[in-house]
Amino acid sequence: MEHTGSEILIETLIEQGVDTVFGYPGGNVLKIYDELYKTDKIKHITACHEQGACHAADGYARTTGKVGVVIATSGPGATNLVTGIATAALDSTPLVAICGNVSTSALGKDSFQEVDIMGVTLPLTKHNYIVKHVQDLADTIREAFLIAKSGRCGPVLIDIPQDVQFAVCDFEKKDIVPPLPAPLPSDEDIERAVEMINFSKRPFIYSGGGVVLSGACNELVKLSEEIDAPVGTSMMGLTSIPRKHENFVGMTGMHGRYAATNSMMNSDLIIACGTRFSDRATGNKSKFATNIPILHIDIDQSEINKNIKATHSLVGDLKYILPKLIEGADKQKRPLWHNEIQQYKEFEASKVISQPNVMTPKNIIEEIQKYTNEDTVIVTDVGQHQMWTTQFYDFVKPRTLLTSGGLGTMGFGLGAAIGSSISTGKKQVVLITGDGSFHMNMIELATAVEYKLPIKVFIIDNHALGMVKQWQSIFYNHRYSCTLQNKKTDFVLAAKAFGASGFKAENTEELHTFVKKVFSTDDVCVVDCVISSDECVLPMIPPNGSISDIIM
Repeated sequence: MEHTGSEILIETLIEQGVDTVFGYPGGNVLKIYDELYKTDKIKHITACHEQGACHAADGYARTTGKVGVVIATSGPGATNLVTGIATAALDSTPLVAICGNVSTSALGKDSFQEVDIMGVTLPLTKHNYIVKHVQDLADTIREAFLIAKSGRCGPVLIDIPQDVQFAVCDFEKKDIVPPLPAPLPSDEDIERAVEMINFSKRPFIYSGGGVVLSGACNELVKLSEEIDAPVGTSMMGLTSIPRKHENFVGMTGMHGRYAATNSMMNSDLIIACGTRFSDRATGNKSKFATNIPILHIDIDQSEINKNIKATHSLVGDLKYILPKLIEGADKQKRPLWHNEIQQYKEFEASKVISQPNVMTPKNIIEEIQKYTNEDTVIVTDVGQHQMWTTQFYDFVKPRTLLTSGGLGTMGFGLGAAIGSSISTGKKQVVLITGDGSFHMNMIELATAVEYKLPIKVFIIDNHALGMVKQWQSIFYNHRYSCTLQNKKTDFVLAAKAFGASGFKAENTEELHTFVKKVFSTDDVCVVDCVISSDECVLPMIPPNGSISDIIM
């Protein structure tokens, strides 16, 4: 039976199991939106800006593990997706971005709202397409979904010119193709890895975001328990092990825990799982883990030896590899190693100054946690508030932290919170943001209100671009170039203007009152939590530094 290209697009999305898409209509996707209007099988969430829509599709994907879908028109609609696509790429989020374009006969002629979005996004996607023949459309969409969800996940873009949306051809539904199989390490490589683990006296498991993406969190915890090894994580790996598990020592890296980073650097084997050893995690690479054997396990061959040279590596799916290591490893207890780590923890604790009844980031986040549960999804933007959230919030379950780790995208949070809330059936989602980040995409409050999403927004408001200001304090002799925010935004009135509820907490008594109030309602709520602009994120390892340079 003949279908138009737009009908084929919608039918193929339904075939691929898509029930929700995010986007913004425009001239060169009118035919696509007309077909969306006719179907009741796909819900469309209209954002205020294409970047917000892309972050929402990203948040939907991170929460569910499914492929997120975003639709935008040509030209500025397509280019507004770029930051969202790059954010998804650096955090390995499965995403399919669909753009309209001018008709094929008008391509390359500087037509109205024409952009070579395929060329623009080539470095940011796993793959991208421009479909010039309607007969190729259905299989292109299927292939895009397959690529997005296979191996190391990531974004794929499909550009569909307007004439292809109207053209007709036969269409036949097909079964969903499962993700392509991951590489399998040889038995000999597995045996060598097991030998390294059994030989070590002070092993350290370094867990990254790949553990969460592969669904191997239970296996990681079991390996830790089997060999009695401490677990430290990258920021993206934070939810791979419950924070209160006895073997969890904290996040490592620039703003990680002293105990975690010190344990890693004093181990005799680093078992790195699903992590890429980014610069924020390693500091000075020439001083990182010198003379410590590294067993690097990752699904992406290109990550092996890219940043840090591995002693031995296993390329494949952690969900397959970790049970093999558990099966072969000797069950052990390491009291001396844990006693040493306990000393690191006690030293770190001695440096913490308690400030009860003061509006500190720690007190704010702990107050929020009183009203959340282990299923609550916590979303952050990027900056000091992001680090404070990772330091002080007790995550329990996988996929309950959504944050931009690789690209560090300010303005990611509200869109991602919308996508997450939609994916969970409009369950409560918490966004912890900063005044700088919130200014970037606060327009998406209108989207949250329109769709009646019970999102709670907490702005840790220091009237500054806090993380940049902190660097200026430490490394630029307090020269605060353009980081002290003199904006007069009244976040309470702004929230109300968008149809949300707004509150301002300037002391802990107001904080207690307003936090309790916002969690007792299903409304979209914004709480402006005012703190000192001099608050810093500590510990901190300076850029290109090492554990010996740590600022406590």
